[in-house]
Amino acid sequence: CALLANLSLKLGRQTIPGANLKKIRELSHLAWELTNRPPDHHQPFVGDSAFAHKGGQHIDAVLKNSRSYEHIDPALVGNRRRILVSDQAGKSTILAKSREFGLKLDRNNPVVRAALAELKKLESQGYEFEGAEASFELLLQKARGGGKTYFKFKGFRVTDEKRPTDKVAHAEATIMVEVEGQGVEHTAAEGVGPVNALDNALRKALERFYPSLKEVQLVDYKVRVLPAKLGTASQVRVLVESTDGKDHWGTVGVSDNIIEASWQALIDSVVYKLYKDGKKRNREHAGKGK
Repeated sequence: CALLANLSLKLGRQTIPGANLKKIRELSHLAWELTNRPPDHHQPFVGDSAFAHKGGQHIDAVLKNSRSYEHIDPALVGNRRRILVSDQAGKSTILAKSREFGLKLDRNNPVVRAALAELKKLESQGYEFEGAEASFELLLQKARGGGKTYFKFKGFRVTDEKRPTDKVAHAEATIMVEVEGQGVEHTAAEGVGPVNALDNALRKALERFYPSLKEVQLVDYKVRVLPAKLGTASQVRVLVESTDGKDHWGTVGVSDNIIEASWQALIDSVVYKLYKDGKKRNREHAGKGK
C-alpha cells in the first residue's frame, strides 16, 4: 500500500486510477483479516495512526492549516484524520472531537469546560482515552446531559472454580439488570475465564430487549498494570475493542479490581453500540423528513 501511494502521490507515476487509490486502506484491512492478524496502526498512509494528532496547540494548528502537519490529504488513500484524546488535551481537542462526533459546540460552551474537567479528573485516576474513543464520546454526551439510560445495573457475581480433577478453571457469572418498562432480568452464563463469562451474561440479559447486541463481538482485550501501587493490589487499566461487523470501537475501565475494570469497559462497549444505533436511526429519520 505504501509503495502504491508513494509512486502515485509522491512521484506522479501511473499505477492505479485515483478512485481505486482511495480503496487501499480498505485493501489493507482485508489483507489483515485474511491473514488473521491485527492491523498495524502505525502503517504508513493506511494505518489508524498515520494521520493522528494530539496536544492542544498541535491540534489547533492542524485545524487551521492541515498541510503544516500532514503530507497529503488522508482521503486520497481512504484514510481520515484522527484527533487523539490524551493528557495533553485542551479545549481545541474537545472541540475537534465534538465536531467529529457531529456536535456543534463553541469554545465558551460550558459543556466544553465540563467535559475537559471530567477528562482531566479521570486521567488523574489512570484512565486513558487514546484507544477508547467510544468511552470518550459517552463522556461528552454525559457532559451535555444527553446520556440515555438503556438499563440499570442491579448487581453481578463472578465465580472462578477449579477442582483437583479439572484441567482448567470453570468460570460462571450471574448478573441482574433492569430495563425500563420491562422489569428485572436475572441471568447466568459460563465463559472462558471470568471476564468472558461476565460478557456472556451481560449480553444474555440484554439481547432480548436489544437484539442488535447479537452483532457485537469483543475482538481485543488488553490489561495494563498502572505504576501507582506495587504487587497484587495495583490498579489496572482495561482496554476493550469491539466490533459489530461494520464499525470498531474502544472502551476503557480502571480499578484495583480487574473484574471491575473489565466490567466498566464492557458496559461502555454495550452502551456505545446502543447509542450508535440510536444516532443512525435519528439520521435516517431526519433524512426522510427532508
